[in-house]
Amino acid sequence: MERGRCVMAEEATSIKWHPSFCSAMELEFKRYRDLLDFNREFQLSKEPLRVDLLMIKKIKDIVIDIDIGRLFKTHNIIEYKSPKDGLTIDDYIKTVGYAYLYKGLGATVDAVPLSELTATIVRDTEPKELFKKIEAEGGNIEEKYPGVYYITGVVNIPTQFILTSSLSEDLHTCLRVLSNNASEEDIKRFIEMTSEFTEPIDKQNADSVMNVSINANREVYDKIRRENPFMCQALRELMKEEIQEEKQEAVDESTVTHIKNLMKKLGLDAKAAMETLGISTADQLRYMAML
Repeated sequence: MERGRCVMAEEATSIKWHPSFCSAMELEFKRYRDLLDFNREFQLSKEPLRVDLLMIKKIKDIVIDIDIGRLFKTHNIIEYKSPKDGLTIDDYIKTVGYAYLYKGLGATVDAVPLSELTATIVRDTEPKELFKKIEAEGGNIEEKYPGVYYITGVVNIPTQFILTSSLSEDLHTCLRVLSNNASEEDIKRFIEMTSEFTEPIDKQNADSVMNVSINANREVYDKIRRENPFMCQALRELMKEEIQEEKQEAVDESTVTHIKNLMKKLGLDAKAAMETLGISTADQLRYMAML
């Protein structure tokens, strides 16, 4: 089996969901990229206190005509919960607290008006216990759009919960594949969509989402690769740069081994060993750092 980012390494032990979520959100809102600032792991204070994503409208009155963004005001705090993360009433309040803290730490008094602030939580599975608790506390939960729940009656800023597994299949493939139970249909749709990207930033974000989605759904991706040559080629094209990097890493590891063997067997210093192997002067410094 060909090695590369298309296949999860056996030794992989942890999946970095949060950076890929930010990439997925940038892809979801790519139509509005020039009108939004995306601030990943935004630091709320001088202490290490960060939110997963802060999205700021560059033009206050611009209308975000996407169901997951229609709630948005000028300043939007977004927290992502990976499939392994819990979600309790305290997590909900903490996210809202981040929003209030962001306002309270503005550069000037009321630099962030309360009326221009929202909070969003995103997760793959429905937080049934959280919803029960919110309702028990007098709050109201309304599914405004498929997978998009508006929460009212708890705090005085607009808040929403986004259930990615229930989002529209046609509109939100990027978020739907960020799951450890992604469907074959969603994955195929994502591959087809991203294979048409031409902008470097879109390719980079797609790559980030793809890496996590593959690691979390290896069997499904392997099945697609075996059964659909076009999809396999699209995957390879999408991951071309990463595959090339891994190939180069393999070449470097082999070259370093040869250099060390020559140094040991023939008593050569590193430079002499590299010259014996015909390594160019330009590459010698790079390999020297690997020894």
